[in-house]
Amino acid sequence: MKTMTEDQIPNFVQDVADIGCDIVAVMGGTGFLLGDADLSPEDYIATEPQILAIGEKYGRRDHLIFEIAQYLVSIGRYAPPRQSTARRVVN
Repeated sequence: MKTMTEDQIPNFVQDVADIGCDIVAVMGGTGFLLGDADLSPEDYIATEPQILAIGEKYGRRDHLIFEIAQYLVSIGRYAPPRQSTARRVVN
């Protein structure tokens, strides 16, 4: 299988974004989400062949997770941290 190189990260991110997946960094820039889970079932079915084609084009990328996440942060594509749902209880 093909292996993605670091210099391909900007094109990979653009290709994913171009098909309507909101690719973002998470957890302080230590990982990323493709955003395909945000698609409706119908949109996912229509987009799935494009997602698979991007996977084939760039190949394995697990060794670049941190670098992809850092690139996403650098261009402003990151998920804000969730606000704590815990509430302070005062007696």
